[in-house]
Amino acid sequence: MPLTTFELSVRFFLQLVCILMVCQIAAWVFRRLGQSQVVSEMIAGVLLGPSLLGWLWPEASAFLFPKQSMPILFSVAQVALVLYMFLVGLEFDLALIKARAKSAVSVSAAGITMPFALGAGIAIYLTNHPEYPVFGQGVSTLQAILFTGAAMSITAFPMLARIIHEQGLSKTALGTLALAAGSIDDAAAWCLLAIVLSAFSNDPKLAIMAVGGGGLFLLFTLVVVRRLLAPLGNLVKGPGEMSSNLFTQMLAIVMLGAFITDVLHIYAVFGAFLIGAAMPKGHFAEELRTKIEPLTVGFLLPLFFVYSGLNTKIGLVSTPALAVIALVVLLAACLGKGVACWAAARLSGENNRDALATGALMNARGLMELIILNIGLERGIIQPTMFTIMVVMAIVTTLMATPIFERVYGRKATREAAIERGFEVS
Repeated sequence: MPLTTFELSVRFFLQLVCILMVCQIAAWVFRRLGQSQVVSEMIAGVLLGPSLLGWLWPEASAFLFPKQSMPILFSVAQVALVLYMFLVGLEFDLALIKARAKSAVSVSAAGITMPFALGAGIAIYLTNHPEYPVFGQGVSTLQAILFTGAAMSITAFPMLARIIHEQGLSKTALGTLALAAGSIDDAAAWCLLAIVLSAFSNDPKLAIMAVGGGGLFLLFTLVVVRRLLAPLGNLVKGPGEMSSNLFTQMLAIVMLGAFITDVLHIYAVFGAFLIGAAMPKGHFAEELRTKIEPLTVGFLLPLFFVYSGLNTKIGLVSTPALAVIALVVLLAACLGKGVACWAAARLSGENNRDALATGALMNARGLMELIILNIGLERGIIQPTMFTIMVVMAIVTTLMATPIFERVYGRKATREAAIERGFEVS
């Protein structure tokens, strides 16, 4: 029997309680294992989905997450992603790309071309073996190649930025290189995804709109909008000086940017990131972050991870052949991203420690991978089996990032850099 609006509202609040509590428990556990909050929330989402809760207690899972409530959870999750990517944009310094342009472009190019090539090979094999139900009905080999390549090429840019910020490395050579390369990498991956979606819709206008319109929006935002917003920086000269009216106006601009890029089929998060990058820095950006970050990171963002977890069914990888495919995807992801970015950084003149650390950071997929996979699943490009395989790859590569980074770069070095920049470290 369909649930009433009132019943859906009641169920939604119960969902919030369960999601927040499970994410808190997972964060407590994984923090002691040296992992970031992003990792704990990704795993918490899978645990609340059919892979564990739905398997152990299907009645409770069906009661807690009825199908009718999914559009509500999805909508709130989209707001969370937009606000979070705006926060990432606030931290992004446009001078970073200029400062390390050669290395950033080299690392980014390697981080796109190699995983794309490996992903293309996997897609060709899978489309030629229809016994593996991984792509949607009507998806051509070219569309499968483009989507798999884009999904393999994505970088967990928000997580990368978070690790760099938490370690106090934002203005260092390593931080500059990783942030610049990651931003270029993800922008290219979103353009690839736009081409995939347009090809899947059999409408070349969508690709033209995405790439051409997206490029124009990028230039307009970083040149025109950035200059228009610059004087607002003088209105906030210290903590607590941003008025509620100004704050509301900034939120409206963020949502407008998200709307425009969504219409262009680049996805809302890209517009939010660009608006954040165009905002005045200093006290103005700090005030926005102070007002937005606690609610977004602590309350809203976990909803997206759980929404993704509800679409992840580990049990679908139920045969030895599918398990081998999952392993091949994971190995290809690590070789194509981590190893390729390390090699590119070394060839660009970076020292081995910075190159290894860059490779470890670029190899993480995290949040951005889940976004692109959810789009593919929603549009019918991939089946739940492929979604699950790619989610497992995203979780494992993200789990690897922090331990490898700290091992090759050194916990002591990151602590010293953090203390030097005035960060509190435990």
